[in-house]
Amino acid sequence: MDLSALLADIVAQAASREDRGTVASYIPELAKIDPNQFGIAIATADGRLIAGGDADTGFSIQSISKVFALTLALGKVGDQLWQRVGREPSGNAFNSIVQLEQEQGIPRNPFINAGAIVVADVNLGGHQPRVAIGEILRFVRYLTGDDSIAINEAVAASETATGFRNMALANYMRAFGNVRHPADLVLGSYFHQCAIEMSCRQLALAGRYLMLDGRHPDGGRVVSPSRAKRINALMLTCGHYDASGDFAFRVGIPGKSGVGGGILAIVPGRASIAVWSPGLNENGNSQLGTLALEELARRTGWSVFSAPGPEG
Repeated sequence: MDLSALLADIVAQAASREDRGTVASYIPELAKIDPNQFGIAIATADGRLIAGGDADTGFSIQSISKVFALTLALGKVGDQLWQRVGREPSGNAFNSIVQLEQEQGIPRNPFINAGAIVVADVNLGGHQPRVAIGEILRFVRYLTGDDSIAINEAVAASETATGFRNMALANYMRAFGNVRHPADLVLGSYFHQCAIEMSCRQLALAGRYLMLDGRHPDGGRVVSPSRAKRINALMLTCGHYDASGDFAFRVGIPGKSGVGGGILAIVPGRASIAVWSPGLNENGNSQLGTLALEELARRTGWSVFSAPGPEG
C-alpha cells in the first residue's frame, strides 16, 4: 500500500473543502489559530513515518493529553482509579456538570473534563503542580524521543483565565470528596497538561505504544498488553465525547480528539495516526480531521471491526 500517495490525496481533499468547521473560541488563544491548516502523520508498526500537509506545525493537543495522563495515573494507582472514575460513554457534552450530581461526583469516564480532572488529581499526588506537569512532559518526550516538546504558556494562561466551568467541575467533585487536592492546584496541572504543543509527526510517534501492545518501539514496556487494550477501548467508546458512537461507526478505530483540532487514532498492530485541522464540528471534534480519518479507514480497510487484509 502506497501510504504516501494516499496521504497526498487526503491532503488535497482537505484543501478543497470549503466547510472547515469553526475554531474553538472559548479559549482566546485557540480562537487566533488560522483554520486553513491541515496536517496528517502515520507511524507504522514496521517503523515508517509518513506525513503530509502541515504535519510539522505545532498545535495545542488539549484533550488528547488525557490519554497520556490516564496512562500515568494507571501506573500510579492501577485499577483503584476506577473507584473514582467510570468507564462508560457520557452522552453529554464534554464539560457537562449534570451527570455529576446524579452520580455523586463520580465522572462517567476519564476523557470528559470531569474525569480528566480526577485523573489530574491522582497525578498531582501531593506534589506542587510543576512536579506533575514536569512528569507528563517527560513522559511525552520519552514516548516520542523528542526533548523539544514543550508547553505553550500563552495557551495555559488563556485557559486558566477563562476556565470557569472546569473550576466549577473541580470544586463540585471536591465537595463529594472525589478531588482531594485544592481545586486550583489540580486545575493548574490540568490546564498546563492540555497546553502541551505537538505536531502531527510528534503526536503519531507518541501513540506508538498503544499500537504495539504497550511496548516502546525502542525497547522496554510502557504499559502491559491488557492495559494498552483497555486504553484503546476507552478511546473507541469515549474518545470523541458525545460523538464517540458516530466516530466508531464511521471510522472504526480508537481515537481521542482535542479542541485544538487534533485527533490521535490507533490501529492496533498497524499504525498510530495523528491528524490536525483547527476547525471543529458541532461536537467539538476536528471537522476535516474526522473526514480524513474516515477516508483513510475506507481506503486502507483499517478497522477494529473487520479482519485485516494482507496489507491492511
